[in-house]
Amino acid sequence: MTEFSWDKFNKHPVVGILRGFNLAETIPLLEVLIEEDWPSIEVTMNTEDAAGQIEALVKSYGSKINIGAGTVTTMAELNAALNAGANFIVTPIVNVEIIKKCVALSTPVFPGAFSPTEIFAAWEAGAHMVKIFPANQLGPSYLKDVKAPLSDIEVLATGGISADNIGDYKKAGASGFGIGSAVFKRERILSQDWDWVRAQIKEIYKACEDK
Repeated sequence: MTEFSWDKFNKHPVVGILRGFNLAETIPLLEVLIEEDWPSIEVTMNTEDAAGQIEALVKSYGSKINIGAGTVTTMAELNAALNAGANFIVTPIVNVEIIKKCVALSTPVFPGAFSPTEIFAAWEAGAHMVKIFPANQLGPSYLKDVKAPLSDIEVLATGGISADNIGDYKKAGASGFGIGSAVFKRERILSQDWDWVRAQIKEIYKACEDK
């Protein structure tokens, strides 16, 4: 397993969410992402043969991009992801057992939470960042309100994030962003419309950098 590069992530604090793509579809995408200096992707564990895909991607690209596992909800899924070489873990829920095992292994973990109680519990358990999910259901104003009393908690806003609203979430207190269809739109990837993908990445980067 390669180590998670915080330098890559801190330069562009985004995690790409790859759900339902097979290895043949993912490989050319990763080559584009690496050329564009994209820092991190998660292969969701509800993707067919997710562990096998993670293992193959880590072997070929693990030194060039952070490769993690997403939608990890059980210890069995966590163990499969770690055994495959995933160097960070993302969950949609707060599973304290998962968080604590990742902390013990010094593996970055971004658990998903929504309510202030869940967010605080995930952070107290040792989360490196707490994924606010689904962020789009209440928007940046909700995040701003939560961050007022919980200002020390690092937040990864996920769910409906795009270049159009990253600035609002950043102002509300998000430190990073989970990116799905804003860049990883299925029809664009299957048609290998890499010009579109590259254009979206540039827009995401610009939006992250804008004050």
